[in-house]
Amino acid sequence: MRSHALTPALIVALGIGFAVSPASAQSPADFYKKTEVSLYVGSGAGGGFDVYARTLQRHYARHIPGQPNVVVKNMPGASGLKAMNYIYNVAPKDGSAILASFNTVVMDHLYGKAGVSFDPRELSWIGSIGKQTGTCLTWHTSPVKTIEDAQKREVLVGATGADSTPNIYPKLLNAMIGTKFKVIEGYTTSSLRIAVENGEIEGLCGIAWETHMASSPSWILDKKVTFLLQLGLESSPRLPGVPLALDLIKNPEDRAVWELLVVSQEFGRPFVAPPKIPADRLKALRTAFEETLKDPQYLADAEKTKQFVDPLTGEQIETLLAHAYKSSKQVVERAKVYAVSN
Repeated sequence: MRSHALTPALIVALGIGFAVSPASAQSPADFYKKTEVSLYVGSGAGGGFDVYARTLQRHYARHIPGQPNVVVKNMPGASGLKAMNYIYNVAPKDGSAILASFNTVVMDHLYGKAGVSFDPRELSWIGSIGKQTGTCLTWHTSPVKTIEDAQKREVLVGATGADSTPNIYPKLLNAMIGTKFKVIEGYTTSSLRIAVENGEIEGLCGIAWETHMASSPSWILDKKVTFLLQLGLESSPRLPGVPLALDLIKNPEDRAVWELLVVSQEFGRPFVAPPKIPADRLKALRTAFEETLKDPQYLADAEKTKQFVDPLTGEQIETLLAHAYKSSKQVVERAKVYAVSN
């Protein structure tokens, strides 16, 4: 009787391979021991996202198996879109590239923004350092001291790009609660703060309290600014007495749109890797991230620079995304008017 056993020659002829590739056979420790990790930042140097990322970078490697060298690489452009497109389409999908992303850019796909070539639901979410509390503020020399003042007179505020939060939120507030913010675009991250200090503009609306504390703590500690409004879903205990925008929005349809637009604040300062990286490496990066945010050395370092830690896991970010993508078409279309400039 003729044998049907697969001989080595027949295996080669049929193109059947049973050997495990060297890459897939590596443990996370083996891989990271010899592989540098690029930590991209979707903004320029000196801003809040950059400061938070560089603080994490100094401690993250200790908790990653193999303790790789982690190098920060700034990739500003299009309010974070350039970096997100890069991490989704170009960056290696082996766990050697991660991104400290703007939180707002995460929602660009849902709104159909031009130039978006990523789907956030397919990305490998690592976690977030913590949610943010968006604010509107004025410099101490401005006569505008309350949100009621901003409803009575024009207030000059600055923004980087058309789709940045300091551009989106003032216009949203103008439409929903009758403020009179006038947005001046075209600033860089650093020149935006200089413009406030030298009186070129009166304030900023749409930047998180946590970002101000990381980038310009003296503004808050020395009472150089007045907070007019907070922009999240819930009031922050760090801003006692500062009204919550959601409480001032009475129209139910407006409230639904506002709630969708501000969900990006819940993402906070998210860290993400490309789609389809090896599952064991994603698990290693997530575990290392969670361990770093509990590391006493990291926490001491963060405290020195007035950073605040209120972590989200990668799974929690995935849940937030799933909820946002269940929004009705009508709500998404109205939100898109404010979130997208094209």
